[in-house]
Amino acid sequence: MRIRVINPNTTVAMTELAAAAARAVVAPGTIVEGITSAMGPASIESHYDEALSVPGLLAEIARGEADGVDGYVISCFGDPGLDAARELARGPVIGIAEAAMQAASHLGRSFSVVTTLARTGGRAAELAERYGMERFCAGIHACEIPVLELEDPKARTVIADACREAVHTDNSESIVLGCAGMADLCEYLTREVGVPVVDGVAAATLTVQSLVTMGLRKSGRGEYAAPLPKQYTGLLAGFFLESQEARK
Repeated sequence: MRIRVINPNTTVAMTELAAAAARAVVAPGTIVEGITSAMGPASIESHYDEALSVPGLLAEIARGEADGVDGYVISCFGDPGLDAARELARGPVIGIAEAAMQAASHLGRSFSVVTTLARTGGRAAELAERYGMERFCAGIHACEIPVLELEDPKARTVIADACREAVHTDNSESIVLGCAGMADLCEYLTREVGVPVVDGVAAATLTVQSLVTMGLRKSGRGEYAAPLPKQYTGLLAGFFLESQEARK
C-alpha cells in the first residue's frame, strides 16, 4: 500500500516532519511518501494562502494517480482543496482536520483546538461545523506562533501553555493540534497537559490505511465523480483534464 502525505506548502522541513509522523504509525508494508508541493506559499496562514496552495496540491494528486498511489493525506489543518482532490483521486483523500476532530470525538465528549495564529480560528470553526464536530468542539485557541517558527525550541513550551489554558477554560477532555507543524509534539503535550492530544497527520494516515485495507475506494457517482473535461487557460493551462474514458 502506498500513501502520499502531501504538504500543500513549499517548506520541505514541514513535509519531512509530517512524513515522519505518518511513518511512525503505519503497519509494516505500508509505504509513506512525503510530497512537498512544487508551487504555492511557504506556509498557509490565511484564506489567500489556502487558495493559492490548491493548484499545487491538485497537481500532486494527479501525479499520484498516474503513479498508482492508493490514498492521500492533505497535510494542512485547513484541509485545502479536499473536495477537488477527492474528485481527482480513485482512492481515499483525508484532511488532517477532519481526521483529528473525528478521532478526538471518540476519546471524550469534548475537545479544544490549539492552533497557530488567531486569524485561522474561523477556518477551524467552519470545518468543525462541516464535519459535524461542532457539538464536540468546546473552543479554539491560538498560541500566536507563525507556522514557520514552530521549530523554535521555545515554541513547545508556549504551545503546552496554550493547551493547558484551553483545557482549563473549556473544560475539554482532549486537544486537537491545529497545524501539521505540531505533529511531533503529541507525546510531549499529552505528558505535560494530562489529556489525549491528537495529531491529524497520524489520524489521517491511519484512516487512509484502514479504508484501503477494507478495500474501499471513492464512490464514482455524484459530487465526487471525476471532473468534466475542459480547457484551462493562462497559468492553469497545464491543468487540462482528459475525459474519464481517455484516462483509463
